[in-house]
This record gives sequence, C-alpha cells and structure tokens, in this order.
Amino acid sequence: MPRVGWLDSPLFDAHDAGASWHPEHPQRLEAVRRGVREAELADALVTVEPRPATLEELLRVHAPAHVEFVLGARGRSVQIDPDTAMGPRSSEAAVLAAGAVAEAVARVLDGSLDRAFCSVRPPGHHATRDRAMGFCLLNNVAVGAAAALAHGLERVAVLDFDVHHGNGTQEIFWEDPRVLFVSSHQFPFYPGTGDLGELGGGAGDGFTVNLPLPAGCGDAAYARVYREIVLPVVRAYDPQLVLVSAGFDAAAGDPLAGMRLSPAGFASLADACVAAADGAARGRLVAVLEGGYSEAGLALGSAALVGRMLDRPATAPPPEPSAPVDGLGPLLAALRRAQGRRWPAVGRG
Repeated sequence: MPRVGWLDSPLFDAHDAGASWHPEHPQRLEAVRRGVREAELADALVTVEPRPATLEELLRVHAPAHVEFVLGARGRSVQIDPDTAMGPRSSEAAVLAAGAVAEAVARVLDGSLDRAFCSVRPPGHHATRDRAMGFCLLNNVAVGAAAALAHGLERVAVLDFDVHHGNGTQEIFWEDPRVLFVSSHQFPFYPGTGDLGELGGGAGDGFTVNLPLPAGCGDAAYARVYREIVLPVVRAYDPQLVLVSAGFDAAAGDPLAGMRLSPAGFASLADACVAAADGAARGRLVAVLEGGYSEAGLALGSAALVGRMLDRPATAPPPEPSAPVDGLGPLLAALRRAQGRRWPAVGRG
C-alpha cells in the first residue's frame, strides 16, 4: 500500500473569508475530515505537520508587493474584493497552506511518502503572481510546483479539476515549459479565463492545456475527456511529479457550479491522476484542496480521491468512458485540434 501523507491544521479553520454566509467557510474542512473518517481511510494515512512557507518559497511565484501585502495583513481584517477577504489569522493560515504543499512535495521527493493530500484553506489556484482573488490569497499548488523545480526536477505536471479555471496557476507558469498545466473546468464561467486558445506563451507555448466544458457534464463526459485528452498529453510530457488542484465543486448539487460529478466520477478522476504519475514520476503525487462548496460533495469527493490515492477499491462502479455523451464529440474534436500541434497523440484521436 502506498504511504500517503495527510497535512491538516486547526489554523486552517481560523481563516475568516468574510461574512458568516461566505461559501468558503471552515465547515468545508470538517466535511473533508468527516468524509475520510467515515470511509475508514484515516488510520491508513501518515499524519504530517504542515509548516509555514518560507519567504523564498513565496517569492518564487509571487511578486514581492503581493507577499508583503499578505504578510502585512496579519492580525487585521481586510476586504480585498467582493468575494475575497482576510481575517486576523488569515495571513498565518495562507502561509501555512502554501508551506504544507511545499512540505508535502519535499516528503514525496525524499521518498518518505509516496503521495500526499493537503487539506488546506484558504484555497489558492486563483491567486496570480500579484493579486489575491476568488477566495484565494497565495497560490498553494504553484508554491509546490516551484519547490519541486528548486529540488532539481525538470518536468512537473499540475492537473486542475476544480470547476473554476485555475487562472492564477496558468498565469504564473505561462512561459515555463518545466510546468505542464492542465485544467478541466466549466466554461464560460468564473473567472472568465481558460478558453481553448490559451496555450501558454514564449518557451511555454503548448504547455498550457485548457479543457473548457459546458455546464451539465457528468461522470461519463469527464471520463472520456481525461482518457482521450488528459492522459495522452501527460504521458507524452512524462512528468517527474504530478500535483493535483483538487476542487470538488464539480459535484452534483454544488451551489456555485453546474456540473454533475458523483463520487464514482471523482474516483475516476483520481484514477486518471494516479495513472498520470506513471513513468518518470514513479507514482509520486501531491493533491491540494481547492474549491467545493457542498459539504456532501466535499466529504464524498475527497474520500473517493484519498481512497484511490491509497489504492483502495472504489465503492461504486466507474463511469463507462465510451458511453455516448450529447454534444461531447464536437468538443473532443475541438480539443484535439487545439492540442494536436504540441501533442500529436491527442491530434490522432
């Protein structure tokens, strides 16, 4: 059985996202914890104490002024935009969340863990180099990817299945071919980025892979997109480490989105992410909690992901990836056209 680390802290609960009705609330983490406990997975996990990110780790992906802003808000309440706020302990929580991912990456790369799940808040994938937005203060998964590069890796893949496009991660690594960024997301939708034509720039041209999906996609649609597009791309890239921005807001019934994934669908996504770590990654994978605003979706989705990371059998039959899905054929053809230049295996279908 793989050694899977679990990184969590009461400090993450202390992050105050703003008004009491805010969807990014502390009960989200309790739902994740409950899901893992009720699935009888907790005893199989290796508890790892997170540590704060260093200034050097933060400055690898964020502008100095942004880091200064987040650190300088410690002990204060700050409204950043209509959706994004900080409470008195939010700065500490954000720095610990970023550090948790860097620590998980270090443990996986030194061989003390095979995989890790970072149960953190605030989330991070909307945070750009110089801006907090979309409930996100610091870009946790970007800090982890940059940490892996600093450890000497040359190819890191970030797979983002949050229902919202990870615009911050995309921006940070837009011109960096050492990081392959793959995002499946509802489109058009917040934050408005993630179209097919966004492919990266400069030396990073082709190393951004966006999979904009229409609202209403369920298990079979996601299974086909990951089987026919994501896995061929990632296997061609052959990363030495896979990072996952694990958002569970594509779950059926999530109040902030319109997708229809079931726990079996999330288990299928987890299988694809684990399979993506075959090859040079030697199974090494770090998953980082992003969104998810239905407590049931969070509990069941995170349990499905952690269970598959532990190589536990799925509790429900996987979706049939060859099942017909209305309207998916033209989308897959468009995805192949967009990505076939850089990734010929996808272009061949």
